[in-house]
Amino acid sequence: MKMIRSTFTLGFVTLLLCGASLHARTKLVTLPDRDATTIRLDNPTATLVQEERTLNLQKGHNKIDFSWKGVRIDPDSIRIRALSHPEDVTLLSVSYPPDEDALVWKIHSEKAWEENVRISYLLKRIDNLVTYKATADQDETQVNLKSYLVLRNFSGEDFAAAECILNYGEPFQTSIQHQETKRMLFFRKDSVPIKKVYTWDEAKKPHDPDKQDRAVGIPLQYELNNTKEASLGQQALWNGKARIYQHDGHGSTIFLGEDNAEFTPVGDKMELYVGDSRDIAVTQQRMKSKKVNIRRDDDGNITVYDQRIHEYAKIENFKDEAVTLTVVEHIKGEWEAVEFSHDYERKNHRTLKFHIQVPAGEEKTLNMRYLRKNLFTGGYTKFNRVKRSGQWH
Repeated sequence: MKMIRSTFTLGFVTLLLCGASLHARTKLVTLPDRDATTIRLDNPTATLVQEERTLNLQKGHNKIDFSWKGVRIDPDSIRIRALSHPEDVTLLSVSYPPDEDALVWKIHSEKAWEENVRISYLLKRIDNLVTYKATADQDETQVNLKSYLVLRNFSGEDFAAAECILNYGEPFQTSIQHQETKRMLFFRKDSVPIKKVYTWDEAKKPHDPDKQDRAVGIPLQYELNNTKEASLGQQALWNGKARIYQHDGHGSTIFLGEDNAEFTPVGDKMELYVGDSRDIAVTQQRMKSKKVNIRRDDDGNITVYDQRIHEYAKIENFKDEAVTLTVVEHIKGEWEAVEFSHDYERKNHRTLKFHIQVPAGEEKTLNMRYLRKNLFTGGYTKFNRVKRSGQWH
């Protein structure tokens, strides 16, 4: 080890001080090298390092010095634990010498023996990120998926050999020096089935593309199921940047785009944004709106009412293949469904997702009838507002 210095003294120490200060700290003997090191990367906010060493303890009191000059250790996190004889080796005290990045453990041992101990601490500025490379076949029905781990060490400490655990894939052995960045292939899965999903979000896209100066693009995602049936499902897929390519049929690939993949638990779906399609058009209009369940004040003025709404969205597919379009709708405030022409999933209290199959060259219509409840008028309109992202809407 290069930066962290661990030393120890055994038994009772007699100081022969010739002119030296009685308060000077004892120079201790160097501690044996690490037998094993584990770096746990599964917590996004802190990196836990566990190292094992073998000490030749004497019967009675032993002092162990641990210092970390230039290394980004959290001092409050440092722990030592006896592994060989945990019932007979006792930590009596820990002291921190003034103005030093160091501590001294006082340990009592019932007998003289070799003791395997584990020293653990939280280390800052050593972290990781996950990236993906997805290469689709020419028909866009499956991808070869590779995941890479980028390990970065700016902690101040060198690790000649360590087992890294990410809670993602199998543990692996590596060395990593201070100020070093490593990129390693973490796993590879070939022939992962994908589904092409187009998404139109009414809050983000124009309702009438005919009124736009240029064609409105419909975002396209590749949808991957993190399941065993789809050659995945062994563990959650961590969030990370994904680059998407496609075989061009001539022995090479073309770059389609990149996206920030979200964390995907086992059984869930990962969506990778590929680009926008100009071959699908969505037009949405409000057909009817009527106030119902009207409540009035003593002067006969309307104060509170419900609103019955009928909206529709026309989806036109100009492609020569069928598509699945995800239509995202947002309904503010308190509401209840009256009649919907298609099934939907409720992402939250105000966001609905419709997955609509549209054959090649055809169109489909989504009809939505719903009731917005308890809307205020006049001086009470402030009660209709919804706070979102720290602002009122």
